[in-house]
Amino acid sequence: MRILIVEDDKGVSRFIKKGLSEKGFGVDAVFDGEEGLYMGSTNVYDLIVLDIMLPELNGFEVLKGIRKKGILTPVLFLTAKGEKEDVVHGLGLGADDYLVKPFAFAELLARIKAVLRRGQKDVEMSKICVGDLTLNLFDRTVVRNGKNIELAGKEFAILEYLTRNAGQVLTRTMILDKVWGYDFDTSSNVIDVHINRLRSKMDSGFDSKLIYTIKGVGYVAKVK
Repeated sequence: MRILIVEDDKGVSRFIKKGLSEKGFGVDAVFDGEEGLYMGSTNVYDLIVLDIMLPELNGFEVLKGIRKKGILTPVLFLTAKGEKEDVVHGLGLGADDYLVKPFAFAELLARIKAVLRRGQKDVEMSKICVGDLTLNLFDRTVVRNGKNIELAGKEFAILEYLTRNAGQVLTRTMILDKVWGYDFDTSSNVIDVHINRLRSKMDSGFDSKLIYTIKGVGYVAKVK
């Protein structure tokens, strides 16, 4: 799952991004309202964490701009402004939740999961099934042929991306962008390292392979 952070305090932004990345989320971070509106309008996210007091455009303006475009991405306001009227105004504009700084990361994570869960029209939408593999996106469990498989955060995020696009070849750049963020160094071999670890867990000991390398292009998840 992919989250956009729009927060001008770079320390807070780094703190949130690090914590969410460790939990397996793909995270992009921008630092002003204009860029937040652009990113939120031109990319697909599962949730936007949005500060109110931002340069260029404030959080209320960003949310209004996103909703005017018909984009229904869930939004969680994260701000130092905790007055009741701000809460009411933000929710009235179409925000899904509101958390006041300072905050504990555990509470932020719990609220994010709750907002994402509420956004599911059907509990089965939280699952991805490919052949004998099932991913549960909310409790982050992976089961293949009845066997539970433990994955690290980035491994889960890569597997989610591959299985959401089962049968489609994904390039290394596409995977880096989706899982690590648009500003990640595409010359790094980190994707190959993680794919090798993931493949050893997902394919070793099973009758059929799930993850295939397309030489010179990228990777694909499929069932033969």
